Formats: sequence, C-alpha cells, structure tokens
Amino acid sequence: MHNSLVGLLDGLRGERVQASKQFGGNGFHNKSGAKPDLKNPFPLLGEYAFGGQERAPKKELPLLDPRPVLAKAPETGFRATWLGHSTVLLELSGVRVLTDPVFGLRASPLQFAGPKRFHAPPMELAQVPIDVVLLSHDHYDHLCAWTVKELARRGVPFVTSLGVGARLEAMGVDKKNVHELDWWESASVPDGRVKFTAAPSQHFSGRGLHDRNRTLWSSFLIQDEKHKVFFSGDTGLTDEFKEIGARLGPFDLVMLEVGAFHPSWGSIHLGPDNALLAHAMLGGGPLLPVHWGTFNLALHAWDEPAERLQVEAERTKVRVLTPRLGESVEPLRQETLTPWWRALK
Repeated sequence: MHNSLVGLLDGLRGERVQASKQFGGNGFHNKSGAKPDLKNPFPLLGEYAFGGQERAPKKELPLLDPRPVLAKAPETGFRATWLGHSTVLLELSGVRVLTDPVFGLRASPLQFAGPKRFHAPPMELAQVPIDVVLLSHDHYDHLCAWTVKELARRGVPFVTSLGVGARLEAMGVDKKNVHELDWWESASVPDGRVKFTAAPSQHFSGRGLHDRNRTLWSSFLIQDEKHKVFFSGDTGLTDEFKEIGARLGPFDLVMLEVGAFHPSWGSIHLGPDNALLAHAMLGGGPLLPVHWGTFNLALHAWDEPAERLQVEAERTKVRVLTPRLGESVEPLRQETLTPWWRALK
C-alpha cells in the first residue's frame, strides 16, 4: 500500500473498505469494469503536439466578485455560485456547502509543474462562507492539499467517499470532522440540516504511482427539506444514472462534469454529449456544467465543453445554466445567462 495510506486504512475504516461491495482485491472497482485506457498513449501524444485547439484562453477570463451577492440570502432559499472547475458554493436553506474546493495554483502534486489555473479564484478561500465541504474523490483537481490544510484550520466538517478520509486526516483534518460514505450511505451534516447521500459514479482514484483505486469515488445527492441537488463528481456514462434518478430524484439542480473528455477516456469522463444523456437518465432538471474553464486537463479547446453543451442543449431544449466565474444563480427562478465565453474569441 502507498506510504501515504499505510496505517490510515486500518481499523474501522479498513473494515469498512474491506466490506464494501465496490472493493475487491487491491482496490475499488466500477460495477461495469470500466477503467482508464492507458495502453496506447501515442495517438494522444500526437494530438497534444500537433493539435490546433486553443487549449488555454488567450484573453483574461471575466471574474465576478461574489461577495456582494453572498452577503444577502437567496430570494428562493437556494443558490449556486460557480467558483471554477468543480468548485461550487451551494446555499440550501442557510447552509453553505462547498464542492470539491480547489484554490491552489496548480492541480498537481508539484508546486512548480502541472496544470496551472487559467484564472485566479473569484474570491479568496478565507472569504468563502462554508458550513460543510463535499469531496467527491481524491484526484488533484478535486482534492487540493493546500486548500484542505487551510480548511482544516477552520474546523469545518468534510463529507467524502469511503477511504478519502485517510487523505484528509493526513492533511490535518480532525477525525471528528470527517464523514466517509460508501455508495447509498447517507450522513446529515451539520446538525442534521443537510443530508448527503453517496451514489455510484464511474471513475477511478489515486494520487501517485502506487495507490490506484485505494479510495472510492462517488457522485452525491445534497438535500435539505425543500431542495435536491445532484453532483456527479467525475464519471463516465453509466446505466447507474437511471437508478440514481429513480431512487434519489427528482432534482432541483443537476451538476455534471463536461470537461476533460476524449475517446481514450470516454468511459471515465462524460464530456458534453454524454452529460446530456446522463441528464436525461437522471430525470432532468436545470443543468449546471462543471469541470471546465479553469485547468487545461485535456486535448480539446478550453471552451469546447461549454460550447458543445450549449449548442446541443438549445437543440434538445435542455435548460442549461452557464454562470460566469464567480456568478451566482438561483435555479428555482428563470435565469437569463449568455454564452459568455464567445465574447473572448
């Protein structure tokens, strides 16, 4: 086992990992058996070297300061503020939930190399009002060590997938503030006001060369007495979305990853086309695309996920919410949002 996990997947956590239906042999597995296709990297290397896509924006991305809006309660009692990539601040009946917070400069184990942000965070981490942190899995563009260490000092509770708590505790999070869930398990945090339910996703995990799939990856339902939000985390297209929709829906907001897609990893990332298929399988609802616009993690143009989604959504009459970075939306009322990325051409 990787050194960072030695001793941390022992005891009760280790017993829960071993007992999980998703765990077998030396790691967790997707129900379908899907895994990243890493057998032949040469076509990808060719695309990376000779592809003509604009993989990073040439102009400065527009950032909105969310603080004036966040200073007032949402009129509908439910608001979402996109802070970049998969980081969204959800407000449900006064509880602030921050998803997959990444405020560091790079999505990388190194401070001097790896995918670098296109833009600064719309607000500083210390300025973000947070009651609960939700972490879908342990990849660097979702679990940022610098961010977690800063949040650990604030003593906020974390809800995450089974095994990921070992990462958090190693980064300084108090064990009492860690709530780990296997698929279909739930926890109500804080003080029972918001219920989190882990659900299947089709992905993988690991932060090094020797710890692949030692921790679980999940999608999540975030729910209060009046609202339901689905957050995909990272996932490929899976029939399990139908079961999720039937068991946990309908949803007032569906947050699906649309970026970092390529045929070579089509089984473990959605991309815009499969996001619309997943959205239909889940039963619909306002769609907020995430996992794009902050890091260059793929071989497509930086804005292609949003553009393709916008075009297809208009054709299929799906309501898509595309806020600017730092912009807030209230999904329960009709929002007029423009494809802001087109103005940067």
